Formats: sequence, structure tokens, C-alpha cells
Amino acid sequence: MDAPGRHIVAEFLGCNRAILDDMSLIERGMANAVGRVGAIAAHASFEHFSALGISGVVVLQEGHVAIHTWPEYQYAACDLFTSGDTVDPWPSFDHLKEVLEAENYSAFELRGGELSLREGVDVDLCRMREDVEKHLRLDKLRWNEWFTDKDEDQALSLRYTGGILFERNSQYQKVRVINTHAYGKALIVDSMVMCTERDERHYHEMISHPAILGHGQVRQVLVVGGGDGGTIREVLKHDSVERVVMVEIDRTVIEASKLHLPELSVSFDHPKLDLRIGDGVDHVANIGSESYDIIIVDGSDPKGPAARLFSDEFLQNCKRALRSNGLLVAQGESPFFNREMFIELNGRLKGIFGREKVRTLLFHIPTYPSGIWSFQLASKGTVDPRDVDPESIALFERRNPLHYYNDKVHKASFALPNYLREMLNE
Repeated sequence: MDAPGRHIVAEFLGCNRAILDDMSLIERGMANAVGRVGAIAAHASFEHFSALGISGVVVLQEGHVAIHTWPEYQYAACDLFTSGDTVDPWPSFDHLKEVLEAENYSAFELRGGELSLREGVDVDLCRMREDVEKHLRLDKLRWNEWFTDKDEDQALSLRYTGGILFERNSQYQKVRVINTHAYGKALIVDSMVMCTERDERHYHEMISHPAILGHGQVRQVLVVGGGDGGTIREVLKHDSVERVVMVEIDRTVIEASKLHLPELSVSFDHPKLDLRIGDGVDHVANIGSESYDIIIVDGSDPKGPAARLFSDEFLQNCKRALRSNGLLVAQGESPFFNREMFIELNGRLKGIFGREKVRTLLFHIPTYPSGIWSFQLASKGTVDPRDVDPESIALFERRNPLHYYNDKVHKASFALPNYLREMLNE
């Protein structure tokens, strides 16, 4: 050994843009790169930036491996440092080149320090390494990874550990489950937070109970989407409900929830549930008129398979499929994070159901970008979901302990601040 350290400085060009912005692939690639050289990882930290790019470092017993990506330029920069002569860093470089699918690359190696100019002490490095390996708990290694739900201007980041618990590319989207430090397990679809264990009840209680209790005589319910199971769990708490048809386009979401989110997926075997894997838009288009008391559209943002859930044709078909006093509940986006879609959906519903028949319901949910989210409730008949007997809510609460919803929340959720009244021209 003629130097205490070997340092490779590398850059990768013409990389796969999607890989450069995929936290799970970068983290896995870095972990495998460390494994290729037989190094021992002591700590790792990764950050997913808005709008694009990832930075990460794995601290080794023998040095470190770091990466920074620029997806917009198909470019990544890395440096790999190892101490001593027991670890060769070049296999890590070769592996990262494959992981990033680089079309071109450059690299050079620096030697850290000339030993001929240094005075050393006699130590048995091999024995010291063996002693460390005996006591090092690799199963307790702490990897700091960050998932970021973002658009071009803003983002929400959650730190998670333990890698990816579930990851699968379905026919429609990429489905993942991660274990966050602050909010428990989180379901991620196409890099968007769908729900977390800690605050999912905010969403699922508010998408179901205000409409059902506001209606007062709900027997037949259609849920479009909602593959995590939280919405049907809440709907089936109501004794008046005789049948729930749930149409979810992606079986993979249901499978992920059943495997890793048992508190959400408890109702998939309920005898009142009629679960169908298929396109909810097609289901609504093909069913008879006046089939349901309530239709709940529990979809994600208007991208991919969920985009058709915001169309005029689908909303018109929902109105036709509702009974004379039926209610439509639609996931209404955030007035801050999705301002244009929030306004557009509200306007479409008013055009179809009538201006005085559409109500906006607001609620708080920390892990949705901006922390404030909405549902749009449209009435086909004379039912006004704002008018509900507080005693009926109190009775429901006594029978079903709730986390977020109560009679005061019911009333307050329909009260719009001035900026939203102006935004919706109310």
C-alpha cells in the first residue's frame, strides 16, 4: 500500500432520466455498489429534491460513496473513496454505470497521501476489521432516505427507513409502500402520497360520513377507486348501507394494502362488499339509471388512469346513475397545490348539477401537499349535505369511535374562507 486512500471522481453522461429521479432505484444501486466491493456501510442518507434530482451518500467503514443526479441533463456525478488496500473502488464505479444506463462516462483516480512522506504506527488492520465485523449489526444499519411528492414549484418530503416494502409496476402505474418515520407506512402511487397510517382517517372519514349522514337514507353505494380500502371501511360502518360496489382499476393497489396496510384493508372481505377489478368510468357508463344513493369518486390526481374521473362525460353519467335524491362525492384536489383543477372541477359540477347543488368541503391532512384538501359534493335532488341532525352524528360516534369527524367538524367543513369564495365566484 503506497497511499492511505483511493479516490475515484466520476461523471456519467446520457443516463436514463427516469432512473436519475427514482429514489428507490438510486438507493438500491448505491447499496449494491457498496456490496460489490465488499465494503461495510455504516450510515446512508438520500435526499430527493424539487423539482428534480437526488443526492445521496453512503458512509463506509472504509470511506464513502456519494452521488448527485441532474435528470434534466441526463447527468450524474459520483465520488468513491476507500481507505487502505483491502477495498478496490472500481467495481462500484462499474456497477453504477450499469444502474444509471450511462451512454458515456469519464473517471480518474487520485491517491490520497504519499505514505513515503508520512510516519505510521504498527497496527494489525486485518484483525481490527474482523473485530468490527463481529459487533456490527448490519440489520440495524440506519439508511436515511427521503421521498418527495412535488411539482415544479413546491414539495413535501418524508423521511423513511428500511428500503421499499412493496414496489411493483402495474399495467397502469407504479405502486410502492414505504415506512416513514413521522407517519408510519405510506402508500405511494406514481410518486404521489395516497395515504399514510397516521393521517389516512382524516381523508377517509371526510369522504364518507358527511355525505352519508347528510343524506340520511343511504342504502346503495358505489365507490370508484379507493384501492387502499379506507373508504369502504368507513362506508360500511353505517347500518343503513345494504350494498357497496367498489370498482378499482388496479389490483396491485389492493394487494399492496392487504400486505402492508391492514388497518385500511380490513373490509375487503365484508359480506356487503361487491368488489370489481375494472374501469370505474366504464362501469358508470354502462349501469342503469338511478342505481345508487351515493357515488364516491376516490381517485388520485387527474393523471394516468384517474384523468377520466374528472371528465364531463363521466360526471354526467354519475348524475344519471344517482337516484332522485342522490349525492356525488368527488375528490376535489387542493385549492393551493392544484388550484386550476380545483376550480375546473367545481365549475364542471355546477354546470351539470346546478350552481346551488354543489358544495365544497374542506379538511386538514398533513401529508397531502399544502395540508388542505377538498371534496366536492353535488346533489341531484333536494338533499343539502350541510343540514344534518347533530344527534344522528353523536349516535354514530358512540357506536363508531372516530379520529377526525364530529358534528362540529361537519358544520365547519362547509364554511369557506373569503379567498375560496372569491376563487369559486361564490
